[in-house]
Amino acid sequence: MSDGAPLIELVGVERTYATGGGEVHALTGVDLEIARGEYVAIMGPSGSGKSTLMHILGCLDTPTRGAYRLAGTAVHSLDDDQLAAVRNRQIGFVFQSFNLLPRADALTNVALPLLYGGRQRAERLTKARFALERVGLGDRLHHRPNQLSGGQCQRVAIARALVNDPSLVLADEPTGNLDSATAGEIMTLLGALSAAGTTVILVTHEAGIAACARRRVHLRDGRVAAFD
Repeated sequence: MSDGAPLIELVGVERTYATGGGEVHALTGVDLEIARGEYVAIMGPSGSGKSTLMHILGCLDTPTRGAYRLAGTAVHSLDDDQLAAVRNRQIGFVFQSFNLLPRADALTNVALPLLYGGRQRAERLTKARFALERVGLGDRLHHRPNQLSGGQCQRVAIARALVNDPSLVLADEPTGNLDSATAGEIMTLLGALSAAGTTVILVTHEAGIAACARRRVHLRDGRVAAFD
């Protein structure tokens, strides 16, 4: 694979869910390429398919039809264990609700992906400490989530997303639970990650947040409606 090849390639991706009343077509023929180091916002109204697309990009779900290649790997054809390995090694997740363990301190929360990956304790702690320092929380290593502000909790979540040096960070409404000033700080941090070479994909319904990205992908009715 050449250095100029896209990190993400979606070709004719469809996702259909069976329901009691028939089928729901969440995605209907999505074609999308995202380059390494690109900063992209995925936008769309409720029901447009953006959450389904995020789940497929993050290897949390697989297409019903079509192809998804991540760094040249045909992830649409992998089994559950292989998908879990891809998620652990190559993808970092940031969620609106932080998803931190409430009784664990910041260092332990950030080290979790390394634990799942079988890394030794000394390496886990070293890498987790570095990730927290990277997001400006080197002095909050042993604070639990209830001892941190919302913005600090989201920084812990971002540090956890970065601890495995992923090629892709997926941020799902990462500022939804934050005030506007704190949201601006988080967006500045995500922009800095992109500038340093990490591919960042942001899902949001807020135009002001999406404006921070370099490119926007607009979904409607399960299809890519526009780019800007």
